[in-house]
Amino acid sequence: MRILRTDESRFRDLPDFPFQPRYVEVGTESPLRLHYVDHGPENAAPVVLLHGEHGWSYLYRHMIPLVAGAGLRALAPDLIGFGRSDKPDSQQDYSFDRHLDWLEQWLLALELSNVTLVCQNRTSLLALALVMRQPDRFSRIIAANAVVPRADDSQAPAGGVWQIFARYSPWFPVPQLIQLGTTRPLTRAEREAYDAPFPSDRYKAGARSFAGNLGQSHKGLNRQRLWRFLEGWQKPFITCFSDSDSGSRGGHRPLQRKIPGALGQPHITLSGGHFLQEDAADSFARVIIDACRPSLAA
Repeated sequence: MRILRTDESRFRDLPDFPFQPRYVEVGTESPLRLHYVDHGPENAAPVVLLHGEHGWSYLYRHMIPLVAGAGLRALAPDLIGFGRSDKPDSQQDYSFDRHLDWLEQWLLALELSNVTLVCQNRTSLLALALVMRQPDRFSRIIAANAVVPRADDSQAPAGGVWQIFARYSPWFPVPQLIQLGTTRPLTRAEREAYDAPFPSDRYKAGARSFAGNLGQSHKGLNRQRLWRFLEGWQKPFITCFSDSDSGSRGGHRPLQRKIPGALGQPHITLSGGHFLQEDAADSFARVIIDACRPSLAA
């Protein structure tokens, strides 16, 4: 496995991103450095903010201070292949199971418990598989624009055309893909920040592989087993969807209907596109803070 590491100079002076970088070593076959943001009181209840495809912890830059300012510990990891984390340079180096192992190793290295997990769209599959492995470490789940395929759904959440484009297209413009998922125009500096992890296309193997790796069934994510787990989840499960994301439209209904922990929760639809972190940061942060009030009172 050949590993690339983005030079730190590319992350200097990013707008609204003053957070000190932190790292944990993960991986059993090859050691990999996984970056994360850790902001807020060290002994406070942790909120793990998991980015979606294309993005990295920069996606949560406007929400992290709000969550931490409410007395919570905001943690935003960069998945391997994204952000400041190390990047194996072959798409074959990535799989759903490896992503799951790497993320679990990070969780255990930090000894996190009583976690509120915030996840988005197809990364929600990875997040839910992590909860399934470590259910006692999580106190609630907040799923934003989550697409969780039915147990009997043979179709991948991402279309075949998108998977082919992501894997083979000579042009894979990450900032423009982020912009397609927002309703507000990103500034030039923000677009450059989303491009900062990728000095060249060699660094994009993880981003390109995401469409296929998280859209297929793997040993780490048997859909029947996942839904059996979710149908037994009694802790709070909150959906936070947007009104302008066609790709996840209606995805909240089966989650609210089938998960016991979703009953009576303050589910909400916010104004924005796929990336609510960009379009509705204040409102999205308020959903998290309100959901965590039992932890703040403890």
